[in-house]
Amino acid sequence: MMSELASNFAERSDLKVHIVLYGITRELFYPLRGEIIIHTPAFRFNNSLRVFSTMRTMLYLRTEIRKISPDVILSFGEYWNSFVLITLKLLPYRIYISDRCQPDKVLGKWHDWLRKKLYPGASGIIVQTKKAEEIYRSEYKNRNIHTIGNPVRSIATRSNVQRENIILTVGRLIKSKNHDKLIEIFIRISKPDWKLVIVGYDHLKQNVSENLFRIIRENRAEDRIILAGKQTDVESFYLQSKIFAFISDSEGFPNVIGEAMAAGLPVIAFDCIAGPSEMIENDKNGILVPLYDYRTFEEKLNALMDDQDLRIRLGEQARTDIRRFSVDVIAERYINILTGEQKE
Repeated sequence: MMSELASNFAERSDLKVHIVLYGITRELFYPLRGEIIIHTPAFRFNNSLRVFSTMRTMLYLRTEIRKISPDVILSFGEYWNSFVLITLKLLPYRIYISDRCQPDKVLGKWHDWLRKKLYPGASGIIVQTKKAEEIYRSEYKNRNIHTIGNPVRSIATRSNVQRENIILTVGRLIKSKNHDKLIEIFIRISKPDWKLVIVGYDHLKQNVSENLFRIIRENRAEDRIILAGKQTDVESFYLQSKIFAFISDSEGFPNVIGEAMAAGLPVIAFDCIAGPSEMIENDKNGILVPLYDYRTFEEKLNALMDDQDLRIRLGEQARTDIRRFSVDVIAERYINILTGEQKE
């Protein structure tokens, strides 16, 4: 999300873009375009000296921002936005913040208290869905809240990549993504000519992959269920598959659904509190299933696997409808808000 926005901003002649990477890791995983100035601390964040490293990071961020002297600051991350607002307190810069999680997510007493105290003082809050805007207006009392979905990049077909009988899902291997349930559904459907491919890697120290491998081995499904791990070329997986299944129960705005739709895939997803319903209109450009209704999810997925015409109809409509979230459209909305040209 940040890489797509920054790249789009940097390609405009009237904007100068800086990215400050100050977290525990400072990895640029996604490629950037245009002339973007990257700032990173010269020191390593030492977790064994967490308080000292945090204070040092706050000093670095405050000093670096003053050097840059930006017209506007955009901060992402529900755990980091409070950090930025505290660190830059009393500096004369406009700060817009955006959380990227399920809008009613509980972060713990300390973080929730910080957000209630600090978010009203931000120059503005950018949320991803109308449901999030409703919740944030009630919780954080900031008068300048805007809803902007994530930018979804276009995905062009490739002559050397052909569709196969593959159900694809993409996402970090964490418990809320419910990959184990999807595996169990796929096994029960029992169509030997289909495969399930899961792209993603262990995260949040939950070691989910160990459980997934166990389920696969116990069902002797190693030849039909593939844990593909971390991938840089996810596009080829979208283009090689026929269905995208998303069984997560907690989202902010799942980019992978948008990317799957941009690749012309029919998407079946749980209608969790925010995100999927912003992109999917049930039975028009995809399939929404009530949250935790695994039986219906299985029935709908099975029907989708059996009906090629339905897959094609939903996939083609998905590719058309998702264009309203194109990078250019979304970036323009951000610029209008950040530069004060748009008032709601």
